[in-house]
Amino acid sequence: MTAPISIERFVKEMEKLKADMNTGMLKHGEYDQRLARIITELRERKLDAARDQINTTLADLLKRAIITPAVRDHLEARLGLK
Repeated sequence: MTAPISIERFVKEMEKLKADMNTGMLKHGEYDQRLARIITELRERKLDAARDQINTTLADLLKRAIITPAVRDHLEARLGLK
């Protein structure tokens, strides 16, 4: 069994994804593919954080414009947080 993903690693992955979009390294379709891979990994390995910490982290990522409201909703739905 593989270890759960730390909340810090999740944040770094989301920040990297946003930075790659901002610099033009990714097109929208590629962003979607990478986001889907991140979500799949999170579902398989779980996130090493309590539900309230995950929600707080998603709110912070949204506030800092790392994710959009649509991405937050998608993450919440796919991770069973809604």
